[in-house]
Amino acid sequence: MNKYTERIYNGIVKENPTFVLMLGMCPTLAVSTAAINGIGMGISTTAVLILSNVVISALRKVIPDEVRLPAYIVIVATLVTITELVIEAYLPALYSALGIYIPLIVVNCIILGRAEAYANKNTVPLAAFDGIGMGIGFTVALTVIGFIRELLGAGTAFGVQILPASVEPIGIFIKAPGAFLVLAIIVAVLNAFGVKNRSRELVSGCDGCCATCSKMTADCGKEGSK
Repeated sequence: MNKYTERIYNGIVKENPTFVLMLGMCPTLAVSTAAINGIGMGISTTAVLILSNVVISALRKVIPDEVRLPAYIVIVATLVTITELVIEAYLPALYSALGIYIPLIVVNCIILGRAEAYANKNTVPLAAFDGIGMGIGFTVALTVIGFIRELLGAGTAFGVQILPASVEPIGIFIKAPGAFLVLAIIVAVLNAFGVKNRSRELVSGCDGCCATCSKMTADCGKEGSK
């Protein structure tokens, strides 16, 4: 696997922004009420992600370190505005469904995170492939979550009736609690198959209780002795 295809593989599987890195939770939970919404938001974010990575990588030696984050936001905001106008003009139904979450792509931590962590340190082609991989991974995650929520909550998939009329949909799945529940189940299944999310990779053996963590206690003791 060469370094370009590796970036795509990492974005979809190894470093999936939703299921592994746990980024972009706001649009993930809010927009994924239906599979088609997930695809629309995913493609929109992918377009902005690829273009922002390319522009930031191309300008990485020009933008001063002191103003790089404001510069990133200006670049991303410009691209998001163009994307929003295109969707409003040619896909009005999708524009209405996504609503405020299209302009909020500006502050999506996936885009700013990849700009800071990868695009400003690598060449334009690598940054572009990183954006493609992360964008596809985000789109797949939103679509999977949206498909499950739509199927269980409305009995449809991509707007087509799937479950028979005799089967009563579980309405909670197309509401906010359903988003958390579906995401939690998917992450639990991935963890069971050895695909660990970023929080578990950072601290080995973490049980989620910082107050009684032996590692934290030991580190605090070292700091106190200095």
